[in-house]
Amino acid sequence: MLATRSLAAPARQCLRQAVAAQRRAPAFFQTQKRFYSIPEQDKVAKFKGTKGNDGKFTVTLIEGDGIGPEISQSVKDIFAAANVPIKWEAVDVTPRLKDGRTVIPEEAIDSVTRNYVALKGPLATPVGKGHVSLNLTLRRTFNLFANVRPCKSIAGYKTPYDNVDTVLIRENTEGEYSGIEHVVVDGVVQSIKLITREASERVLRFAFQHADAVGKRKVRAVHKATIMKMSDGLFLNTARDVAKEFPHIEFDAELLDNTCLKIVTDPIPYNDKVLVMPNLYGDILSDMCAGLIGGLGLTPSGNIGDECSIFEAVHGSAPDIAGKGLANPTALLLSSIMMLQHMGLNEFADRIQNAIFAVLAEGKTITGDLGGKAKTSEYAEAVMKKL
Repeated sequence: MLATRSLAAPARQCLRQAVAAQRRAPAFFQTQKRFYSIPEQDKVAKFKGTKGNDGKFTVTLIEGDGIGPEISQSVKDIFAAANVPIKWEAVDVTPRLKDGRTVIPEEAIDSVTRNYVALKGPLATPVGKGHVSLNLTLRRTFNLFANVRPCKSIAGYKTPYDNVDTVLIRENTEGEYSGIEHVVVDGVVQSIKLITREASERVLRFAFQHADAVGKRKVRAVHKATIMKMSDGLFLNTARDVAKEFPHIEFDAELLDNTCLKIVTDPIPYNDKVLVMPNLYGDILSDMCAGLIGGLGLTPSGNIGDECSIFEAVHGSAPDIAGKGLANPTALLLSSIMMLQHMGLNEFADRIQNAIFAVLAEGKTITGDLGGKAKTSEYAEAVMKKL
């Protein structure tokens, strides 16, 4: 949990609660509103998959490590119970070293490329074996340029913050994570922060389109252009240019440190906004916001690309509890709901989502990390009964 929770402003929260409760449903996502003010052919990263002759979409499934197979099984069981028109194609992404580089197996790449969408459990990066982060390798392999992290309070799981409801979008391909580093002289290392207009424009345009799709009225760019005048300055100026294409959506900008302070003091003013930012800022701020609603175990995530998209649980693989039936599948389930919405299967997404939140609100069949005693399979069974 965040140390900064001590900064919560309970008085301000209380003043807003009565009004906020009337405005917002208590579930994590409300049904996604789609206004379609943007012509379909102009949309960034739209889903290109089609149903097979059996009337089902094929989705690549990367079960992952540690607790990954257990929580993936929960998703498969619940999808089957809800009759979601999906069949799973399981692949192994254990990395291989090829010509000194970490690469994903060709059969896994072919599966995601063919199906246009994948659901991924937690992956553990081997330590001391020459492998880079598997998550980073996947993003680079499929050019997944935007990470989408909704952050919304869940009824039934109390935190110091109520009625949180914002969306963070992080540029996923460059910035400080470009991996460009070198030794200048002994004891001095230089790391390059790479910002390009092309990558910035792509993620910013997606942020405006996503705001339009989910009914958010404002987009805010988070930056440090006061210090990094050229790199963050380019991102900010590009944001102002892209904003002109979306006159029906308000745009403004805020310094990263101000955003961090304000959002842990009172997150409610951010409820009508989509926050978009460069890579490193998004990595830190999205995990911080996950703390506002209860942690990574309740937070979904989607990595969006022009051709393919991968939806994932962002928590760790928890090898200490693997195989014991103690894992909480909520994050992967919520990520699978994001995937269904991306695929246009909103009716099935709504049914599963409502069942999940009914179980969480009831609080009788929840896993140990949420304060309950249920096994992973018992939690999944409770969700299936609510369908």
